[in-house]
Amino acid sequence: MPSTISEKVIVITGASTGIGAAAARQLSAKGASLVLVARREEALRDVAAGVESRAHPIAADVGNRAEVRRVVDGAIARFGRIDVWVNNVGRGISRLPSMLNDEDIDEMIAVNVKTALYGMQEVLPHFQQRQTGHIVNISSMLGRVPYVVYRSAYNGAKHFLNALTANFRMEVQAAHPDIQFSIVSPGVVRTEFGLNARHGGVDSRTLPESQSAEEVAAVVVDVIERRRPDVYTRGGSRARVIDYYSALGEDPQ
Repeated sequence: MPSTISEKVIVITGASTGIGAAAARQLSAKGASLVLVARREEALRDVAAGVESRAHPIAADVGNRAEVRRVVDGAIARFGRIDVWVNNVGRGISRLPSMLNDEDIDEMIAVNVKTALYGMQEVLPHFQQRQTGHIVNISSMLGRVPYVVYRSAYNGAKHFLNALTANFRMEVQAAHPDIQFSIVSPGVVRTEFGLNARHGGVDSRTLPESQSAEEVAAVVVDVIERRRPDVYTRGGSRARVIDYYSALGEDPQ
């Protein structure tokens, strides 16, 4: 795999806004070649037009496996290879667990798990052929500590994504040790995530202890540079996870 970002071809899904768009700007400033993917073609083209390096927009619904395969083929046709694939599509929910219905669960899994699963599975043969590659999955602190009750099914979907990512890493690296799978876990990010949640929600931009999309994107860039497997975007997050689970258990008698 190319050693510097300026030599890499990077696919970013959910690139039309928020963390995806911020990551595109920062990676572009470092000279990466980018394939930017989202459903909203006009917004996607605006992001592509605003970055400094080569950026190829592909309007696609990554909740459809055939569309993801089209993105893989399009990226390789344009740049000759893919070095990094960033799965950045997600959606929240505002509903207590006692009120969840089948449609709530189905959408949370479809948006937060299947989009990443399709990306991992469809780009994997290309990485295996090249014996190298890097997949970065944008998860959430709620995938570690489910402390926001009304996010319920979203919390569960992100736990699912984390387990899936870890198991992909274990399976694939047994034969292909230079293919990395990374999890990035932000907390609250100042985007329209809350307003776009299923059943509505509070504006994430008004919540305390939030980070900007640019701050989170800087961590994503660092993960791509250093290929770290599991990172949080805020200091103290790992200790918070340990404290949460420590408080639930008792010492064995």
